[in-house]
Amino acid sequence: MHIVVCIKQVPDSAQIRVHPVTNTIMRQGVPTIINPYDLFALEEALRLKDTLGATVTALCMGPPTAAESLRKALTFGADRAVLLTDRYFAGSDTLATSYALSMALGKIGADYGTPEIVFTGKQTIDGDTAQVGPGIASRLNLNQLTYISRIVETDLERGTITVERRAETGTQVLATKLPVLITMLEATNEMRRGSIEKALEAARAEIVTWSAADVGIEDLAKCGLRGSPTIVKKVFAPSARSEKAEMIEAEGNLEARANAVIDALFAKAPAVEDDLYAQAVHHYV
Repeated sequence: MHIVVCIKQVPDSAQIRVHPVTNTIMRQGVPTIINPYDLFALEEALRLKDTLGATVTALCMGPPTAAESLRKALTFGADRAVLLTDRYFAGSDTLATSYALSMALGKIGADYGTPEIVFTGKQTIDGDTAQVGPGIASRLNLNQLTYISRIVETDLERGTITVERRAETGTQVLATKLPVLITMLEATNEMRRGSIEKALEAARAEIVTWSAADVGIEDLAKCGLRGSPTIVKKVFAPSARSEKAEMIEAEGNLEARANAVIDALFAKAPAVEDDLYAQAVHHYV
């Protein structure tokens, strides 16, 4: 059985600041940690490893420094760590992030075996959207179980999994076929302590590092700021102006015309583009 846990390196929420112009998180000089919600997902994966003999792969999209979080996951007991890192991912919103991670999961399946379960945390403390997990499931056509509080049973012979899901009206018991994507709730388990032996192994372990090209991403317009409509909309939201709007002529499909508009906006405000990339290069939203 192969399990993949998607983790994210996030700034320590006690010390974050928000950029006054772009409204994005300023990450320079802020200590980073593994997203706390992802630790519940990682522990649940490790418990399945203990009982079923599964192999656990930790996957993280982030800057090169995110390797620190992956080594921490190896210390806890993950068997393999994969870092997806590329400057083209800078500034990704949930749409672009789920696309990049789904491509990485496809390569993980091709190289190491298709995962029966993909775990994520319910959400991240620096975004709180809870959209990336379902976005991955949608792109990979996986059954998805969200807001899971407990895994009741995993039957490999029948290829099914039974879980408890927290809902507004109470607790639901759900069963579905594998493969599946599961988002774990907070406070559903207690993260184990890594042993000294595991810490030493993690320090020497190879972190598999892939770029956008490595995972087969050819259309870079789906990545980073260009593939993040929520960020572009937030930064370039129109305000009341007295002068006449400038006409931008562009040919091609909708994506090509959208890129032409973004290029024109960056041309008008190069300082904004530089500032966005300077903020985003340290971490991926």
